[in-house]
Order: sequence, then structure tokens, then C-alpha cells
Amino acid sequence: MGMWASLDAMWEMPAEKRIFGAVLLFSWTVYLWETFLAQRQRRIYKTTTRVPPELGQIMDSETFEKSRLYQLDKSTFSFWSGLYSEIEGTLILLFGGIPYLWRLSGRFCGYAGFGPEYEITQSLVFLLLATLFSALTGLPWSLYNTFVIEEKHGFNQQTLGFFMKDAVKKFIVTQCILLPVSSLLLYIIKIGGDYFFIYAWLFTLVVSLVLVTIYADYIAPLFDKFTPLPEGKLKQEIEVMAKSIDFPLTKVYVVEGSKRSSHSNAYFYGFFKNKRIVLFDTLLEEYSVLNKDILEESGMEPRKDGEGDSEEIKAKVKNKKQGCKNEEVLAVLGHELGHWKLGHTVKNIIISQMNSFLCFFLFAVLIGRKELFAAFGFYTSQPTLIGLLIIFQFIFSPYNEVLSFCLTVLSRRFEFQADAFAKKLGKAKDLYSALIKLNKDNLGFPVSDWLFSMWHYSHPPLLERLQALENSKQD
Repeated sequence: MGMWASLDAMWEMPAEKRIFGAVLLFSWTVYLWETFLAQRQRRIYKTTTRVPPELGQIMDSETFEKSRLYQLDKSTFSFWSGLYSEIEGTLILLFGGIPYLWRLSGRFCGYAGFGPEYEITQSLVFLLLATLFSALTGLPWSLYNTFVIEEKHGFNQQTLGFFMKDAVKKFIVTQCILLPVSSLLLYIIKIGGDYFFIYAWLFTLVVSLVLVTIYADYIAPLFDKFTPLPEGKLKQEIEVMAKSIDFPLTKVYVVEGSKRSSHSNAYFYGFFKNKRIVLFDTLLEEYSVLNKDILEESGMEPRKDGEGDSEEIKAKVKNKKQGCKNEEVLAVLGHELGHWKLGHTVKNIIISQMNSFLCFFLFAVLIGRKELFAAFGFYTSQPTLIGLLIIFQFIFSPYNEVLSFCLTVLSRRFEFQADAFAKKLGKAKDLYSALIKLNKDNLGFPVSDWLFSMWHYSHPPLLERLQALENSKQD
């Protein structure tokens, strides 16, 4: 009886109180669900202390233990940072942080001679202050993650000076993109009339395509050094493989990721007939700084044929060597190019834009509802930017959670398909060994809770991918 009475009381509340209560309730429900999943996975990290029989050929016990401890530390960090983030978000909502920041932005505009009629100017000041607050509160967590966890497990390659310079640079570059784009978007919404949502969607589509086009050429080089892959066997083989599947490759770059971290990666970018491939130096055995350090530590450069080296050097190099051989790099690229050939990139863009259009359409339907603004402390004014924030971040959060899960499931399906494509190129054996090496280099833990992996993993677990490749490897 008591439960029904409390439900009745809730429905008798004003609409804005119900909306606010529902947003907070959903936020904590998602947080508790994520925490429950993380605890299930954490139990696996704690209890799986020996290499399972099916992984015996894949992982040695030393690497297994290293990856277990690394993931355990990451899990602990994730718990505390997630709890802080949820409490911070709740306190901001409960104590009216959003309307306070809006009023503060108005005050700053007033000092500069801009009245309340300059809503777009006030919106830009609000965005600047909000992102500054976010950057400052996130900084201690980022520092701890980089200089304690990543450092402890041998991944961090940054100095404190490099890190801080990088953080300032990221903040400035973000503002240079965020503020002009936001001001134009708000202007389009203001003058767009009844069909503003179509113009707003088209504008964000153009901006996202422009950013994808210029990112690797103009934005990424501000943070990392890109050099063309030198002429040689690897470059030649990449070009041959690209040509065999009609991939319009124009350039191959190596990015100096090792200055930041020893984690490895590879990707391609560009539109139409202008595609480029980017390889992290940490992916390439012969470029890896870590390998050079190991050889320097050993006090001598091993000969290419390996003859005449001491057993100690051979063992050191064998156990610690990072990155993949050329054949394995080609297999990894075969997988990446599979995403392009099978249309995964285009499908993801289409899904993203359909979602974006739907969100702008629903925003147009909801923007006139004053109770949405009142729920978050805006009783007398309904600024467009605040409307975007409330609707996209809070009102759409249940939809965003469902969409995110569906995209995770789709991503895993795409990964299997890209592996199968690399198989068809005859790269199964090399991809098999590359996946094992990359898992070892990045200290991935190969045992996962089924519910945690189903909800979170955008890539299938290592064992599943290896089993799918195993048949053709044996062939």
C-alpha cells in the first residue's frame, strides 16, 4: 500500500519535479548497473590467478599475471573515478550548478558590455567555463592514471612537462573548434524557422566530415610527429595489398606514439580517392623505441642473424620485444582494410547521421516545453544552448544507453567480419600471431565475465577471435 501511495504522491508533483527526479534516478540506475558489471569482472581478475588450459599455448604465466594486476589496478581506478563523477554530477544538479554557471556567464558578458540580448555570446562564455571546470576537475584523475597506473605497468612514456603542455594544447585546440561551431549552430537554430532541425543537422554533418578530413593532416600533427613510412619491403607490400582490393592509398605514415605511451594501434582515414594509412611506431617491431632500449640495456646490438649473441640477450629480446613483424603488420592492416572494403566505415557514418537527425527532430519537438527548463532551474528564460544540454544529455540518456549497447553489438560483428576478410587475403596465420602479440604488448586480460564483455566490449574477446581464425590457420 505504501509503495502505491508514494507513486501517487510522485505523480501529484509538478511536472518539473517529476522530470528532475526521473533524470537523477536514471543516472544512478545506470551507475549502479555499470558498477555491478565492473564488480563481476573484478571478481574474475581476483580469482583467475592461473592461465586457463585453453590459453596455455597463447599466454605465458608471467604475462598473464602482469595483465591481471594491470587490469585490477585499472578496475580500482575506474571504480573511484566513476563514483566521483556520479557524485559530482548529482551535486551539480541538486545545487543548481547549471543555472549558476549561466548567471555567472551573464555577469562576465555584462562586464564586457554585452546585455542579456547577446544570448550566443553568453552561451560561448558558459561553454568556456564549463569545459574549463571539467578539465580542472578531471586533471587529478588523468595525472593519477598516467603517472601512477600507466607508469607502474610500464606504459607511460611522458614527462610531467610534456603531459601539462599536451593538456593545455588540447584545451586550446578544443576551444578553437567548439566555440565557432557552437556559435554557428546556435545561430542556425535561432534563424532556421520551423525546419531549423534540418539545417542544424546538415550543418553538424558538414562539420563532422570536415573534421574527419582535416584531423590527421592538421590537428593530430599538433600533438604527435608523423613521418612517411620509408621506402622498403613493408611499404611495398602494403601498397600491393591495397592495390589488390582497390583501396585508393596515397600515403603511409608512422606516428611517434611512443613519446606518449607504449600502447599500439593502426588506422586509416580520408575520403574518396585520398586514403592514408597511419601506423604507430609501437606496432612495428623494427621501429619500437622499447626494443631499442632493451638492446641498449644489454650493452650490445644483436646481429641480424642472431648468431654470436649471448643466450641472455636472446632471452631478453625474445621475452620483451614489442610490436609485430612485417607479415603481422600486413595482417593487422588486412583486418583494418576489411572494415573499408566491407563498408563498415560508411555504415557507421550512416547510422551516426540517422541518429543525429532523429535527435535534432526530437529536440525541435521538445524545445518549446518550459517545464524541461524549469526542472533544471531555468524558470524565466529558455536559452537554446541549455535546451541542447538538457535534451541531448539528460532527456535522451535512456535512448543513448540503448543505442550505445546496440552499436557495441554491431561493432563486435564488424570485427569478426574484418577478421574473416583478412583470412580471405591469406593472412589468418599472421593475424593469429599478431593478435596474441598485441594482447601481450597491451597487457589485455584474456578472461572476461560474459555479461561485462557483452555490455562493454566493442571487440570480441581474444579467445573467440583466435578460435574463428584457427580453422583456416590449420588449413
